[in-house]
Amino acid sequence: MLKLSNNVAIPDWELQITQIRAQGAGGQNVNKVASAVHLRFDVLHSSLPPFYKERLMALSDQRVSKEGVIIIKAQTFRTLEKNKDDALRRLKALILDAVKTEKVRRPTKPSKSAKKKRLDKKTQKGRTKALRGKVQL
Repeated sequence: MLKLSNNVAIPDWELQITQIRAQGAGGQNVNKVASAVHLRFDVLHSSLPPFYKERLMALSDQRVSKEGVIIIKAQTFRTLEKNKDDALRRLKALILDAVKTEKVRRPTKPSKSAKKKRLDKKTQKGRTKALRGKVQL
């Protein structure tokens, strides 16, 4: 189960993870290529909320096809488990980036206590600077 938020998760049966072994792999990269992973996720036939599906389909990313299939390839690590985890992490990041909406903050005025605190701090700094270098008796 890939958890996206408190109320949204993707069940394991919707994720298709296949191990890819390139033909004719040899030399130093044989372990790296043998542990490569392709993760396939069908957006349209998933249990995601409609808002998530719309945002993912509108995304201009080469990993999302026109049919609504996301394919993520991972082969940076030598072990199969780490590549699976990497692919799942990248899928989660892709989905969360697609559905992220910016918060609109209203500009607020500083309160009276905040203004007073700022002024006190400012005057205290001024007194300290004024006394710097002077000998006190």
